[in-house]
Amino acid sequence: MEPRYRIGVDIGGTFTDIVVTPPGGGVLTRKVPSTVGDYAQAIIEGIGDILRETGDATTDNAEIRHATTVASNAILEQAGAKVGLIATEGFRDTLEIRTLRMPRLYDMRWEKPAPLVERRLRLGVKERTAADGTVQTPLDEIGAAHAVDQLLAEAVDAIAVCLLNAFANPTHEQMIKDVVHRKAPGLPCCISSEVLPEIGEYERTSTTVVNAYVIPIVSEYLKRLRDDLDKAGIDGHMLLMQSNGGLIPLDVAAKLPVNIIESGPAGGVVGAGAAAKAIGVTNVISFDMGGTTAKAAMIENGAVSRSKDFQVGGGIMIGSRLLTGAGY
Repeated sequence: MEPRYRIGVDIGGTFTDIVVTPPGGGVLTRKVPSTVGDYAQAIIEGIGDILRETGDATTDNAEIRHATTVASNAILEQAGAKVGLIATEGFRDTLEIRTLRMPRLYDMRWEKPAPLVERRLRLGVKERTAADGTVQTPLDEIGAAHAVDQLLAEAVDAIAVCLLNAFANPTHEQMIKDVVHRKAPGLPCCISSEVLPEIGEYERTSTTVVNAYVIPIVSEYLKRLRDDLDKAGIDGHMLLMQSNGGLIPLDVAAKLPVNIIESGPAGGVVGAGAAAKAIGVTNVISFDMGGTTAKAAMIENGAVSRSKDFQVGGGIMIGSRLLTGAGY
């Protein structure tokens, strides 16, 4: 069934932007101050205001597309969850060692950003999986359970698990996740084989930790937003903008919020590309000025430039694999 209303929402640190295409056609917009204590409030009020303009108090069969900087702002402001990390014994400092890349090669005063998990909350467990997925050392299940107990005693908000070569064989990570769910039902537990099943120990560890760092904030926000929309009579299928410019359902975004870290900026680039195509322009520089960050991207010959990976919280990223490592 064709949606009656198409609703686009973009939350920034200062303003929330809302665009609605009603059944009769046309475009209605609102820019309202973001309600930082409860981001959903500005969305409900803004959509409700537009609906009243159309003569409808509520709406059903709507399509809601949402981009937000809630996750990235949590990292930039260091306001995420208290996370515990379980790694293969001897690898708990991968998060801090990183890749030995520096954004300024000859600046001896440059310091790495502080790890999102402090060292006492990074624990190692005895296990070993080879790069081909062969188990060389079985998981010490007693030791793993003890590590989980230690983190629970520290009252962590979420647990990240990243074991050596888990991208090739996730069995040990899944076993630890089962322990967490048995001992602390409802506590978010992110395992690297589900968040980023790729080679690259630091990248996989960091991405999994970032996911755990923002998951309580993003999942609670999305749940509250869905509940508030339902209470306001705004019924519709919601999709979240990903960092790659694509869309994912709300329930997936709540489990893998790392995928929407740059959803606001990505939405800006996609929009700039569509606007440029409509007026026949193929080379574009998009610039998105927000209250917390500013973002820029290039569209060359009608194609959005893409990166294999990106970092958040590190300032300007230079297009070189040597000059990187400033963010998370």
